[in-house]
Amino acid sequence: MTEAILEESRGEKYNNQLRYQATRNVTLVGLVVNIFLSVAQLLGGFFTHSQALIADGIHTLSDLASDVVVLVAAKLASKDADDDHPYGHGRFETVATVILGLALAGVAVGIAMSAIGRLMNPERLTQPEPLALLFVALAIFSKEGLYHYTVRVAKRIDSKMLMANAWHHRSDAISSLLVAIGVAGSIFLKIPWLDSAAAILVAGMIFYMGVRLILDSTMELVDTALDPEKTKEIKDFIAGIEGVEHAHQLRTRKMGSAVLADVHLQVNSYLSVSEGHFIAENVMYKLRKKFPEMRDITVHIDPEDDETASPSSHLPSRNQVMAEIYPHIQKSGLDKSIRNIVLHYIDGKIEIEMFINEHQNENVLDNLKTACKTCDGVRSIIFHQQL
Repeated sequence: MTEAILEESRGEKYNNQLRYQATRNVTLVGLVVNIFLSVAQLLGGFFTHSQALIADGIHTLSDLASDVVVLVAAKLASKDADDDHPYGHGRFETVATVILGLALAGVAVGIAMSAIGRLMNPERLTQPEPLALLFVALAIFSKEGLYHYTVRVAKRIDSKMLMANAWHHRSDAISSLLVAIGVAGSIFLKIPWLDSAAAILVAGMIFYMGVRLILDSTMELVDTALDPEKTKEIKDFIAGIEGVEHAHQLRTRKMGSAVLADVHLQVNSYLSVSEGHFIAENVMYKLRKKFPEMRDITVHIDPEDDETASPSSHLPSRNQVMAEIYPHIQKSGLDKSIRNIVLHYIDGKIEIEMFINEHQNENVLDNLKTACKTCDGVRSIIFHQQL
């Protein structure tokens, strides 16, 4: 079991590098395409007198900045856990997604203010030329192609940040489609304000997408749990693992593409520490196999249900118990015969098991049992003879 977990840890480091390489490659492709498109849109908008096309070019310029953010965040998130970041660096992806959302919202406000200014000053309205439609069509096909390419990689490596960038590309494609409608209306219907109206629609859609990214990522930053259906699926799976009597207090949270969780497992009250530890390791191993996104799992073993209360928290510690019962053991003359003493803290009481290495007089054992049960919190004494 331990070797399997170590192997899985090595595999996780390998997967982090693969995820970074995939993110880097797809983002570099987007970077090159955006450089080409932004230049084409800005020059095309200037020479064809289309304010909507210029606005779309500015939008594409913002994509260049977001691509750089994605590259930097992907590099940071791929780093292994260290002393300062024991849970890894996955939150860099989340922060990058918030930055992408803020960039989108800021660009949207700028485009909208510029377009509204032109609508309020009709003399600033311009009539686009038909050639503008060619540049718009180039943008639509390029951005839609980037969306499909990026979303395919994002699903393969389970990257929310890359998925956000994919939807960024899709929003660009849709905004370019709106620009096409506005430009075509201005050209063929001779309605000059349609070009600026299209720019405002583009701004509204971009702003909505930015706010969605910000809200979703903020939920992750404040450790929002997985959805109830997913949580129930995980809990039901744990409950079916051998040795687990009940699973409760399951808590989950996202960190980039990874899921962190902790859970309390109720097991047989009289198991040894080593067997309880084995059950915990088995649960962690099987959870990672079933749900690969679960990277860090903390398991707390319970001998009883402590979901609503801690019935044994008031009881004395082992040293305190031994200080009370040892004088009785000495008085009985069994201090040399007892090999081990095991304490069970169950249901607000202490059950004591004493292992003796030779046969003893029943009256002596009964007298010791009666004396020990007068000690604080002790409910029962059980003797085991070891041959």
